[in-house]
Amino acid sequence: MSQALKLDDNDQGLKYVGTRPVRPDGVDKVTGRAKFGADLHLPGMLTGQVLRSPHPHARIVSIDTSKAEALAGVKAVVTRDDFQDMESEFVPAGEMLVNYRDIVRNVLAREKVLYEGHAVAAVAATSSSIARKALKLIDVEYEVLPHVIDVVAAMAPDAPLLHDDMMTEGVDPKPTAASNVSKRVEFTLGDVEKGFAEADVIVEREFNTKPVHQGYIETHACVASMSEDGQADLWCTTQGHYVVRTHCARLLNMDVSKIRVTASEIGGGFGGKTVVYLEPLALALSQKTGHPVKMVMSRDDVFRATGPTSGANIWVKMGATKDGRITAAEAVLKYQAGAFQGSPVQPGCMCAFAPYDLEHVKTVGYDVVTNRPKVAAYRAPGAPISEYATESVVDELAKKIGKDPLDFRLQNAAKEGTHAAYGPKFGPIGLVETLEQAKAHEHYNTPLKPGQGRGLASGFWFNIGGETCVTLNINEDGSATLMAGTPDIGGSRASLALMTAERLGIEPQKIRPLIADTSSLGYNFLTGGSRATFSSGMAAVQAADEAIKEMCSRAAKIWEIPEDAVIWEDGHAKPAGDNAGKFDPLSLADIADMAGKTGGPIGGAARINAKGAAPSFGTHMVDLEVDEETGRVTILRYTVLQDAGRAVHPSYVEGQFQGGAVQGIGWALNEEYIYGDDGRMQNPGFLDYRIPVASDVPMIDTVIVEVPNPRHPYGVRGVGETPIVPPMAAIANAMENATGIRFTELPMSPPKVLKAIEERDGG
Repeated sequence: MSQALKLDDNDQGLKYVGTRPVRPDGVDKVTGRAKFGADLHLPGMLTGQVLRSPHPHARIVSIDTSKAEALAGVKAVVTRDDFQDMESEFVPAGEMLVNYRDIVRNVLAREKVLYEGHAVAAVAATSSSIARKALKLIDVEYEVLPHVIDVVAAMAPDAPLLHDDMMTEGVDPKPTAASNVSKRVEFTLGDVEKGFAEADVIVEREFNTKPVHQGYIETHACVASMSEDGQADLWCTTQGHYVVRTHCARLLNMDVSKIRVTASEIGGGFGGKTVVYLEPLALALSQKTGHPVKMVMSRDDVFRATGPTSGANIWVKMGATKDGRITAAEAVLKYQAGAFQGSPVQPGCMCAFAPYDLEHVKTVGYDVVTNRPKVAAYRAPGAPISEYATESVVDELAKKIGKDPLDFRLQNAAKEGTHAAYGPKFGPIGLVETLEQAKAHEHYNTPLKPGQGRGLASGFWFNIGGETCVTLNINEDGSATLMAGTPDIGGSRASLALMTAERLGIEPQKIRPLIADTSSLGYNFLTGGSRATFSSGMAAVQAADEAIKEMCSRAAKIWEIPEDAVIWEDGHAKPAGDNAGKFDPLSLADIADMAGKTGGPIGGAARINAKGAAPSFGTHMVDLEVDEETGRVTILRYTVLQDAGRAVHPSYVEGQFQGGAVQGIGWALNEEYIYGDDGRMQNPGFLDYRIPVASDVPMIDTVIVEVPNPRHPYGVRGVGETPIVPPMAAIANAMENATGIRFTELPMSPPKVLKAIEERDGG
C-alpha cells in the first residue's frame, strides 16, 4: 500500500510531473534486450582473469610470470610493473574521497598485499580455462606479516601497521609516529558539558556493527579495446563512467580524450560501482595484446576484493530533561576503512544527530585502516551506522523519562532554521511532517499481539549536486531526444523525461532519454549522493528552456514579429497578446517541421555545477515477532514515511523507499562479513552471506511526504539514500519492545538473539 501526502502549497497544476508512465527502459529489460556489463562480445576478444592474494597481509618479495607467459593461449600478463606509481592526491568519489596513490595500489598490489583477495597480477588468454591455468603458473613469493581485522584492535599502539608512512591527520600536534588511524574529524556545536549538566537523565551506550556488502546481483564486468594508435573504448557497469575515464587515464598515463567509456545497464550498484577494479587492468591487457579484453568478476571475487561498507565501533551519550528536551548529544565513531584510508566516517559524523534540533552537540570520528578490502560507498555511506546507534539511544532516553518515543522525536525534531552541527541551517524540510503522518497512520495505531514489538526511527541524508551536462535535440517530427551523463540506477531516465515533457508541453512518450558515452557530453560527476534526478533534472529543464527560447524565436521569424512578443504555453508558441498580432498557435511539431526553413536544427544544452541540493528526512515504523526458541526474527509490517520534495515519478520513489528498507532489514538481521583467525573471509557467497529474499519481508507501505525544495524548478530533493538510514535502529527498537533486550551489535542474527534471550532468562 502506498500513500502520498500533498501539502497545500505544493499544487502547481502540473500535467506530467507526479504521474506514473511506463518506464522507458522497462521493455528492453524484461525482454532481455538490455545490455549489461558482461553482455558485450567483440571479434577477437580475449578473456582476462586476476590472481589474488591468499594472505591478509604480506610483503611481495617477487613475482615470476615467465611460466604463465609461456603457456599456449596466453597473450599477456600485467603486474605492478605495468603501472606507474602515483603521488598522494585526493579526489571526490561520490560522498567520499579517494587517493590516486591508493587507487593504483588497490588495482594491483605494489609493495604489499593488504587483504585476502588483493589483486597481484592479471592475464589475458584465448579462453577462461587457459587464463585460470595461467594464474596457477604465476609464482609469487610472499613474506607473511601479522594482520589486524577489528577496528578497535587496529587502533592499539602495538597493532600491526598496514602503512609505515601513515600519520593521523586532524590531530594537533600532528603525530610523528605512524599508526593505522588515517584521520580524526570533529563537529561541534555549543558546549556538550554544559548540556549534560542540564540533563535530568543521561544514557550512554557502545555499539558495534560489521561490514556489509551492497549485494548487487550483477558482478563487476568490463570490455576494453585499445587500438594501435592509442585510442581506447571501454564498456563497463558503473555509476560514473566519466570518473572511470579519469581514473583509467591517470593510471595508464593517457590523455582523457583518448578513452571513450560507455556505461552499460547496471544490475545494481548502491554506491559500490563508483570504483575502478577491473577497468585499468583490461585496458592494460588490451594495450599489450592489441585485442579486446573482457573481464568479469566471480561472486567470490566481489566479496573478497570489492568494497563493502565499514564495520564500526560507536559510543553515544545523550541527555534530556524530564519534560523531554534533549540537552546534549555526543558520539565517538570508529570506522573501518579497509586496506586504504577513506571510510565514510565524516558523513557518519555529519548525519549522526542531524534529525534533531540540538544546542549542544559533539561528534568525533576516526578513519582506521584494517586488513580488509577497501570500503566503498553504500547508500548514504556512514549514516546508517551512526544513526543506528544514536536512534537506539534516543529511544532508550525517551522511555527513561516516560515519553512516547514518537512524541519525544516530534518535540526535538529538526525543522526549518535548525542549525545542524556540521554547519548549515536547514531550509524547508519535512521531518516533522513524516513524524506527524506516522502518528496518524493506521500502522502506528494498530494494537500489537503478545510477543510482538514495534519500533520506529528517523533518518537523514544531506544530498549533493555537482557537475552535470545535458543535451536536448528537437527532432523533425516533434519528438525529442534527451542525452544525460548520469547513469540511471533508480529511474532517473523516466524522471528526466517527465520534467522535460512538463517544460516543453509534450507527452513524456515523445521524449527518448538516453545515457551518453563520455565522448558525447561534457563531464558529468557520477551517480551518487542522491544527485542524479536533482542535478540532471535541473540541467534538463535548462536545456528545455533554451530549446523553447529558440522555438519562440523561430515562431517570431515566421510571424515576422519581435521575439519578445512570443510566449510558450502548453507546447505551443503563441503571440504574447492581441497587440502582437493575431496568429494561430504553432505547436512544437509545427516548428520542428519547419526548422530547415527557419534556421536549421533546434535544441538546447546545459552545463552546470548544480547547487541547492536539499536534505532528506524520513521515519520508519516496523512490527516484528521473535521466536524465543530459535532466535529467528520475523518482520510483520513495515512503513516508510519520507519527504521527497516532489515525487516526479511516484512509483520509482516508492521503489526507492522499499528497496532501502529491505537492505536495512538485511543489515539489521543477517548480513555480515565473517573472518577467521587467519584473516580470510569465510562466507564469500550468497549461500552464507544472506541477503533478504521475498519471503523474508512483508509488503512495505510507503507514505510520500512532499515539502518542495525551493532551489529546484520542480521541488526535487534526492530520495535514494535516506531509506536505508533508519531501518537498523527501528528494528533494534522493535526488538527491545518485543524482548526487553537492548541489542547493541549488528546483525541481530538468530544465534545472537537466542544467546541474549538465554542470558536474559538466566540460562
